[in-house]
Formats: sequence, C-alpha cells, structure tokens
Amino acid sequence: MIGGLNLIKHLKQRLERYHYNSKEKKKEEMMLMRGMETPCNDEINIDHDEEDMSRTALALLRAKEEEIEKKTKEVKTKLHAHLAHAQEESNRLSQIRQELEGLIDPTRKQVTMVRKKMDSVNKELKPLAQTCQKKEEEYKQALEAFNEKNSEKAQLVAKLKELVTKSERLRMEKLEELSNDLDNLH
Repeated sequence: MIGGLNLIKHLKQRLERYHYNSKEKKKEEMMLMRGMETPCNDEINIDHDEEDMSRTALALLRAKEEEIEKKTKEVKTKLHAHLAHAQEESNRLSQIRQELEGLIDPTRKQVTMVRKKMDSVNKELKPLAQTCQKKEEEYKQALEAFNEKNSEKAQLVAKLKELVTKSERLRMEKLEELSNDLDNLH
C-alpha cells in the first residue's frame, strides 16, 4: 500500500510538471501567432508527443492501480467472509458434536463425516490464504519494478530534452556564424 501511495505522489508531481509545461506551450503558441521567434517546432512536437504519451500512460496507470486495488479488496473481502463462515461452521459443528457425545446417538457416524469434511475445508482455506499473501507480495514487487522503470524513463526523457536543446543551440550558433560570414563577404 505504501508503494502505491508513493506511486500516486510521483504521478501527481508528473501531472503538476505537465500543467507547468502546458502553460509554457501556450506562451510559445501565442508567440508563434504574433510572428515571434520560438524554439524549434521539432522540440515542441517532441514535447507535445511526450506529454500525450505521459498523459496516456498516467491514465492507464491510474486505471490499472484502481483495478488492482479493487480486485485486492474483493479478494480480501471474500477471504474474510469465507474465514468467518468457516469459523461459524466450526463453532456450530463443535456444539453439535458435544450434544451428540452426550446422547450417544446412532448418528455418530454422520457427525464424524461432517467433522472430516470440516477439517477438509479448513485445509483448503489455508492454501487460499497463502495464495492471497503471495499475490500481494507479487503485486508489491511488480509495483516496485514499474516504479524503477518509470524513473528510468523520466531520466531518459530529461536526457533527451537536454540533448535536443544542446543540438538546437549549436545549430543556431553555427547558423549565426555562417550568417555573419555572409554579411562580411558583402
């Protein structure tokens, strides 16, 4: 559950960054409309595509997270209901057994069979509980792996932005240098 909260906090931070970048994009669009010089359109398209992918991934992640939490709650609820029911059945059978032992009844064989069935049900409940715990652990591990990969992706995106910005700057410097050389020729 803690990993899920960290994931949600991380996603909220990403969403806030997205909103900030959206405001910057609107400023750039206004500059374009006024005919002013803006950063390279390729960079804007890359950022826009990246934001769309991030938004889509965020929505999918939220949906998956909600689905996983919902299914986990359902499984836990069912398990608790089964355990409570089994405990009630066990108590009722125990009372019946005590009454039957006091009466020495011909139905003693039936009581023994019911007790055996009860023991069988209890044995089946134990692996179900273990399976539930195992699935929860697998979920936590998968969530950790997802968070690590998501972090790695964010680092790669940042590196890509840095490289694109550097490339644009170098190209602009080279263009200015060539422009100055052309001006000096006249």
